[in-house]
Amino acid sequence: MSLTRNKLEEFKCCANSALHLKLVRHESDLEDDTKTFKPDMTHQLFGDQESIFGYKDLEVDLFYTAGKLIPYLGMKYVDRVPLKGLDGVYADNVTAKLMEVMASGVQTNLDDFVTAIQKDVNFRPYGDLLHCYKVHIGEQEREFQIYKADIEVKGFKSFHNRLQTFILFFIDAASFIDVDDDKWRFYLLFEKYVQDGECRYATAGYMTVYNYYAYPEKIRPRISQFLVLPPFQRQGHGAQLLQTFYNDVCPRPEVLDITVEDPSENFQRLRDFVDCCNCQKLESYQPKCLLNGFCEQMTDEAQQKLKLSKRQARRVYEILRLKITDESNPSMYRQYRLDLKRRLNIPFQKSRRDFKKLERALGPEELAQTMSCMTQEQRHLILEKNFQEHVQMYRQVIDRLAALSFSSNS
Repeated sequence: MSLTRNKLEEFKCCANSALHLKLVRHESDLEDDTKTFKPDMTHQLFGDQESIFGYKDLEVDLFYTAGKLIPYLGMKYVDRVPLKGLDGVYADNVTAKLMEVMASGVQTNLDDFVTAIQKDVNFRPYGDLLHCYKVHIGEQEREFQIYKADIEVKGFKSFHNRLQTFILFFIDAASFIDVDDDKWRFYLLFEKYVQDGECRYATAGYMTVYNYYAYPEKIRPRISQFLVLPPFQRQGHGAQLLQTFYNDVCPRPEVLDITVEDPSENFQRLRDFVDCCNCQKLESYQPKCLLNGFCEQMTDEAQQKLKLSKRQARRVYEILRLKITDESNPSMYRQYRLDLKRRLNIPFQKSRRDFKKLERALGPEELAQTMSCMTQEQRHLILEKNFQEHVQMYRQVIDRLAALSFSSNS
């Protein structure tokens, strides 16, 4: 039995390691391993274990032309289990699993893919240009552009079908959207560069926004998907993309406020950073106001000028107040702790109110079966843990704000 198990283990591999992704600008990139990046996750294709069975030293190449995102899929391995299986276990059909989620037009012949690379010279971004900016990366100054598109833009639907395949590898619990719904808006990030004397564009990231109706005649844009592709991460593009979206929607009177669908921790930090940068310019968020506590004026000004929800306006207040709090001053830091913990304690207060209602409605035995209460000590421990987690995340945002300030003053 152990011999069989060991034999089977030889043909298992980690899908995250086996899958090689690449954005190809030139034929020479095909052999350049520095251009390769790996997925953050593959469980949405290969199961919770993120493993592939049936191959030794498996490499799955999933390459895209940098502009149009025409995909190429190839596989190589040292050995595989026989087609008739190994002890009744068969090799995973990796190609079929990937083909199920890929848009049409996947290249499986490398020569055809090389031809597609060459045709990328004709690619131009979709939609309307909203913003251009430059960043210094190493010794290079590189130019980026952000466009806004909807499904009516000619050719965009096919492009989006290819673009959204990346979310399976970088956004947890991702699902493809119904782009035929005209309430979707797309904000697209591209790098503009010159190659062989020709102006070209490389796809770098995107975000999707759904315009929900808000009574009586407003809309509430909700950010759904947000992704900067790995070769372009940690270069400031996320903040540029989000701020460009804000600049587009905030001046519009029909926009009530902006929401986010199930934000990841990384996106929440990005949102906090951009919102803090913007709120620091508001009168109600100046240091003297912050020290007096959160107030209705903050909610109103953040909502009217920046379209922030009350919840996000409060969160930004907490970050900016921590930023000006002298933690070496026991009294000042204690006031901050009490202020934040009062807000974090609200769910416990609600639980106590719910418990009192049940107490009036149920007998002692029914109450004990229906609801078990935490002790005061347990509540304090949970509250303190919650407080520390918030402060830790807030400090990361504050560090980035400090770095931005230092860069601006240099």
